[in-house]
Amino acid sequence: MKIGVDYYPEQWDRSMWENDIELMAKSGVKLIRVGEFAWSRFEPEDNYFTFDWLDEVIGLCKKNNIDVVMSLPTNCPPLWLYQKYPDIVQVGLDGNKLQTGIRGHRCINSPIFMKYAKRITERIVRHYADESAIVAWQIDNELEAYQCTCDECKKLFRSWLIDKHDSIENVNKVFGNSVWSGEYVNPSQIEPPTAYPKEWQNPALCLEFQRFSSECTARYVKDLAIMIKHEISRAKVTTNLCFSENTPDVYKLFDEVDFVSYDNYPPVDISSDPDRITSHAFVLDLIRGIKNRNFWVMEQLSGATGCWGPMQKTTRPGQLMGYTLQAIAHGAENVLHFRWRTAATGAEMFIQGLIDHSNQPGRRLREFTDLCNIVSKIGVLDTTVIVSEIAILYSPENEWALDMQPQAENFRYIDQLKYFHAAFSRYGANVDIVSPEDDLSRYKVVIAPEMFVYKKSAAENIYRFAIKGGTLVLTTRSGVKDSNNNCITQPLPTVYRDLVGAEISEYDPIGRSEQVIVDFAGNKFKCHQWCDILTLITAKAYAEYDDDFYRSCPAVTMNRYCNGVIYYVGTVCHMDFYESFAGNIMRQTGIPRLKGLPRGVEVTTRSNGMDDFILFFNNSEEIVTIDLPKSMYSIVDSRGKDEIVLKPFGFDAVKK
Repeated sequence: MKIGVDYYPEQWDRSMWENDIELMAKSGVKLIRVGEFAWSRFEPEDNYFTFDWLDEVIGLCKKNNIDVVMSLPTNCPPLWLYQKYPDIVQVGLDGNKLQTGIRGHRCINSPIFMKYAKRITERIVRHYADESAIVAWQIDNELEAYQCTCDECKKLFRSWLIDKHDSIENVNKVFGNSVWSGEYVNPSQIEPPTAYPKEWQNPALCLEFQRFSSECTARYVKDLAIMIKHEISRAKVTTNLCFSENTPDVYKLFDEVDFVSYDNYPPVDISSDPDRITSHAFVLDLIRGIKNRNFWVMEQLSGATGCWGPMQKTTRPGQLMGYTLQAIAHGAENVLHFRWRTAATGAEMFIQGLIDHSNQPGRRLREFTDLCNIVSKIGVLDTTVIVSEIAILYSPENEWALDMQPQAENFRYIDQLKYFHAAFSRYGANVDIVSPEDDLSRYKVVIAPEMFVYKKSAAENIYRFAIKGGTLVLTTRSGVKDSNNNCITQPLPTVYRDLVGAEISEYDPIGRSEQVIVDFAGNKFKCHQWCDILTLITAKAYAEYDDDFYRSCPAVTMNRYCNGVIYYVGTVCHMDFYESFAGNIMRQTGIPRLKGLPRGVEVTTRSNGMDDFILFFNNSEEIVTIDLPKSMYSIVDSRGKDEIVLKPFGFDAVKK
């Protein structure tokens, strides 16, 4: 378990390098990442390569016992390459080339770009193949499912569609092109979606282009990973994820690499509104679930952010340390802070690093040093993992499709996942966030929100879980679309009808309006956004509506299917409902609950198979006290404790 920094030696005078790296070592840095934007320094002219500058930096790292993550600089081709081959630039959905001069504007499907990307990769990998200081390799930087409409991408998209659907006639059928006279006569008429809003366009076309773009990015990662492994069979390879408007299918993106890396920028503003979930605990659990193993953080928040908009608040005292320890609590192995020193030039000069423009060590570096000291004490967690009895299913395709066609005002796919995650987390439960196609047999409870787009393998997996005795929760907008993103012409929830034991006779997209539901115990909860009006078949009502023309109609149901228990939540509620609902499910399934946790306190348990360690993080601005059921040994303070007292953003870890 190592704490490190992102370092850009090419942006600083050579005379600063030695002092920088010595201060890093003194502060506790064990790992640095270099290289991801330095193509023009590696190759200042076509086929002329220089490595002496980075050789010197790596030599200084070795002298100070600091390991290195080597990043391939393919995100930012040098300007001479754009000038020589202008067709490697991405073309936007509006049909215009993106302006060069900032990052990430190369088309990864361009044969010419790939020729040069593979060449620079090969040269760097061969040069550093025997370098013992390099412990991992990062491919590119913050990759997206690029929505490029250049001639090469159009050609590949047309071939991809015909290969998938066998003929132009089948493509017409899948797309429903009889609508608005959209039928193709030959493949040359197939065009990607345009810059018009997605909800104005053919949803089948939009989803297929998103799938195509995502698969292109995954293939790009695979191609470069194979190149690295060919030269260095022992190499540990990754790429770093940052969620964006065009995030690829995360499961496919990381399929061919060794571990997942994430760029973690949690918000520093803490909301007192329980319905506003600002904690990054959900995202961290999602990252861990991509490969069902611990992960790295390649960029960790170090201060105020500012580049893509006005500067935001700086980290409050304790947040820099606390949010790193929060990431470790949810499965991070190594965490690198962005960045060592705040940039003095370029667009990112107002994203704060550990050292300010003053170039003098200050509060953030002192807090970082304290963090490194704490992490050195909790090394026993190195061999531990998070074991969960609860899973939430995350589907990139469901998220894409619901973003393309918003179902109601303020209705967002990811919000429902966050509500359930926050509710179970309130009771100190570990929660995995995994693919709908993952092995679900290890869980007692599976939450499957908004299974909007039908995928046969996922539906069969969910049925199999229920048949074998699992407790399953389905929600609104499940079974709406077929695999082509067209509506299924059957009563909702269509393919999940037998599981739910009820039909949706009608629905009401109420948006920001609010209504009330009453559960079986007489508890009242407010709901909004969406109301499914359910007709019971074999199910029983868990809660009913208390308003409108569907008053007394079921809003939430419970059904027994084979050996399983299936709940259907037909509306979207505030957090108090989800907390009550989660508590009932945990009680019925025998999953242990921690009651009375102060709001904002996050609890996870990591285990090595012999010992369990309970990790407490106070994600609030108040001092909190947690009574322990018995005296436990703190691996942070090296003493026994009967209670945990945490300052704002404080952390502790005890041996169970």
